[in-house]
Formats: sequence, structure tokens, C-alpha cells
Amino acid sequence: MSAAMQAAKQSEAPVLEARGISKRFGATVALHDVSLTIMPGESHALVGRNGAGKSTLVSMLTGLRQPDTGTIHFSGMAAPPLSDSDGWRRRVACVYQHSTIIPDLTVAENLYINRQPVRHGRIDWRTMRRLARWQLDTWNVDVHENTRAGDLSVEARQLVEIARALSYGARFIVLDEPTAQLDGDEIRRLFRRVRGLQQDGVTFLFISHHLQEIYDICQSVTVLRDARHIVTAPVAAMPKARLIEAMTGERENLRAMDARERKPLRDAPVVLELEQLGGADYHDVSLQVRRGEVVGLTGTTGSGHVGVGEAVAGLGRIAAGCIRIHGESLPSGDVARALARGVGCVPRERHREGLVLGQSIGENATMTVPHRLGKFGFLSPARKRAMARGMIEALGVVARDETQAVGNLSGGNQQKVVMARALANDPDVLVLIDPTAGVDVKSKQALLSVVDRVRDEGKAVLLVSTEPDDLRACDRVLVMQRGAVRAEFPAGWEENELIATIEGVN
Repeated sequence: MSAAMQAAKQSEAPVLEARGISKRFGATVALHDVSLTIMPGESHALVGRNGAGKSTLVSMLTGLRQPDTGTIHFSGMAAPPLSDSDGWRRRVACVYQHSTIIPDLTVAENLYINRQPVRHGRIDWRTMRRLARWQLDTWNVDVHENTRAGDLSVEARQLVEIARALSYGARFIVLDEPTAQLDGDEIRRLFRRVRGLQQDGVTFLFISHHLQEIYDICQSVTVLRDARHIVTAPVAAMPKARLIEAMTGERENLRAMDARERKPLRDAPVVLELEQLGGADYHDVSLQVRRGEVVGLTGTTGSGHVGVGEAVAGLGRIAAGCIRIHGESLPSGDVARALARGVGCVPRERHREGLVLGQSIGENATMTVPHRLGKFGFLSPARKRAMARGMIEALGVVARDETQAVGNLSGGNQQKVVMARALANDPDVLVLIDPTAGVDVKSKQALLSVVDRVRDEGKAVLLVSTEPDDLRACDRVLVMQRGAVRAEFPAGWEENELIATIEGVN
């Protein structure tokens, strides 16, 4: 960039300037004197552990909450009042980790929901579809306007949400954990779109717990910790060790458990066996997991690795082959029978499959084990409280007590509750599907330390993930491509070689 262009850019008003933002919820300080400045055309990262204040700040930057103190300006102009929802939409939009697209509506209907063009008192469907096509073409979103939104990939749904935000006139987009459900190819395509939109004058606030992504896509980074602003700096000036230190307040480099330091298993009995398993997106999958062994299963989206994990947990039906626990066949597509046979599971989507957000920690953590809480259909509240408190202590769930609603917890603590529920039945087989998705670096370490602990207790663990940090905890990693197992890596693998195999380069 030339000196003249740099000078011109510096003279522009910030797209966002928040000053002295504070917010309390009762006695809880959610934010204290936080400031944030984002310049036009940049991708600015906002990072911090779960509970650091990121979500609270975003809720005020997008007009969902009023700060107790402080000011917010967009391009030099004061933010509109909260009652002016259209004014906020013209300035800023947030694409959340959990899609706000309505699956049973078409793409066009989602783009123009609550603002459909009207003719003679009726919705003008032809005009709406034409406008939707123009918006999609303008922002290079390659989907058909008549497609049912629920049939789109996660990647396409995100791009439709971005196009919807831009159609209101907003040129400042908050991306909240946008890659949590994407694989490597999808992430690279999303980042290419982000860079292209930056060239067209769109500015991004990028929130992610995947720190490498900060270095891949962002120019600046702001760190929050304990509801306070810690540092804002160019990404190039923040090596990863310093970034982690700013997030955690600790100097040590937080590393996942590494299975290379374990002694190899010999002669342990087979607990889980899959024989020529076939399903919607996988075929002829055969593998064994022994007592006290952690086996990783990985691959790109569509490779079948998630489907295999879900089949073992009873979340998906199989079309061929057999699943055996301790040598006995497991019925297909039956979660209750899988639980009864000693299978615990952390599902891929905790909000949809793993939690009831309106219920308490105690209710969520013990809902799979009513038989342990009483006899003849009568549950003992005292037993439930004691069991929930034990889980909170064992997994380090940060909460007021076991009666707190799960929906009020941070993402990392919600995932710990899901893990607690998976372990409540003392399973022989533990299936973990993307167990650290959307959690901060310390929660990730806490969850992976549980994997190490249950392995030592003799459980068989099937860990389904594309995250290298997760897979480090595995005694061996199986790579799936196009529905079949194509490679196996013992503990101590090199990351570049593993990723190249996952992506089909090797």
C-alpha cells in the first residue's frame, strides 16, 4: 500500500468506535470500561476466554442491549437508539455460530423476511425472487434463490446470512465463530470470500477460539479478560504465546494432552468393534477400540467420520455392517439402547442435541440416569443435587450452583455439562464428536484432560474431530476420505502430514 493510500486510510473515521463501555447484571460485572476501534476494510479479531465479555460487548455493538456507561459511534455518527432496529441493521449485522436462517423458507424468503415487496396488498413473489437473485449475484453467493434454506450447507447458510446483512446497507459484519462447523476446504473458501468483501469495502469483527485463524484472516486483534480490555495490537505484533498469555493471564503455553508420551497398549480387550459399517455417507468401515484406548476419527466434511461416530451413539442409523460392544451387537439408531449398553456421547451440536438450555445444570447432567436417582419412578432430589455437584467439581464447571440454567453459562462451561452428562452413566465407550468446538483455550485443555482421565480408567474412547489439538490426545488416528478409512497414524504424527492426508494431498 502506497504512502498516499495509507494516509487516506488513516484520515477515515473508524467504522466502529466504542469508548468506555461498561455493563453490569446485578452484582456481576459483565464489562468494565472497554474500548474498541475498528478501521474501514479490516478484519479485527476479538478474542478471550469464555466469560471474558465478548458476547456482552457484541450485544451492545449490534443494538441488542444498552451499555450502562460509554458511547458507540459508527463512521463518526452516534449509534441509533435501541428502538430503531432498522437503523442498527443499516450499520451492523452479526452472523452467529448458530444460524438464524429459517430452514423451511427459501433463500429469497430468508433474505427478505419481514420486508417482502408488496403489490396490490399481496407479496410480490416475482419481484422478491428477482431482488434476491440480484443480491446473491452482487455478493457472489452461488446458491439458487428458490432453494430451501435447510438444504444448504453450513457454509452456504453463512454466506446467505452475510448477503442478508449487506442487503440492509450494513458494511460492518460481526462473524461469531464462523468456522466452528466447517472443514478445511470450507474455511479456506469462507476466508477467500471475506478477503473479497474487504476489497469491496466491508469490515469484519471476527470472533474465534481457533487462534491460528486470527493469524490467517485478521489484521488487528483485541483481547478481553475478566470483563476488561487487555490489549489491542496488530496481529503481526502478537505471537501466539503472547496472545495466549493475554487471554489467560498465565505465561505457560497451554498444550493439549499428547498421546506420544503414553505406553502403547498390549493385549487389552476389544470393547468397541465396527465391522464393514455402511451408512448415508460411509461404507465398509471396520475398526476396533480397546479398553483404555483413544482412537481418533477424522476427515473433511462429507468424508463420513461424523456419521460413523453418530451411528455408534445411536444418533444415526446404519444400512450395513455391525456395531459390537463387548462382542454383542448394538441395535441401530437407538440412543436409549446405546446408553443402556454403556455408550456415552458428546454430540456435535450441543445446543440442538446435547442440552436443554432452559433447564438447570443438575437437570441436564443427570437426565440420562434417572435409574440412579431413585426407585420405582420416584427421583430423589437430594441424590440429584449430590450427583450434579460432584460433576460440577470433577469437571470444573464455573457456575453459581447446580440450579443455574445451562443457557446462562459460557460456551466452555456448557460443553463441560454435556461431558458430565455423557459420563453420568459410567459408560464403557465414550464417543466425542468435535468436543472442543467453540470453547476457549483453557476449557479445551480441561475437556481434553477428561479424555486422558477416562482412558486411564479403562474406557474406550472414539474421538471424532478435525482439530489437531483434539487428535493429539489419541493413541492412533484414522483418516476417512469419501466414506472409507484410508490411512492410520500412530501417536506422534506430524501435523502437516496428517492435514495433507485429510485434505487428500497425500
